[in-house]
Amino acid sequence: MQSISTIGLDIAKSVFQVHGVDTAGQAVLRRQLKRRHVLAFFQKLSPCLVGIEACASSHHWSRELQEPSVRGTLRQVQQKRSQRC
Repeated sequence: MQSISTIGLDIAKSVFQVHGVDTAGQAVLRRQLKRRHVLAFFQKLSPCLVGIEACASSHHWSRELQEPSVRGTLRQVQQKRSQRC
């Protein structure tokens, strides 16, 4: 697998989406992970930046991913009014 520098993690109730890019910004990883496999997946990766949408459960996952191999960040995602329900 190519070197992953940044991962975007879309968290949900049971299935998470993972999108990884290299230093050139090319997508090298797209995967769905069940909740129980998330920590094991990140433990196998080399150190990288992880972006998680800021919401209630993102703080939990940010703490879970605070290990030497992962640098977690919370980013506020801007939404257009037309996309809100």
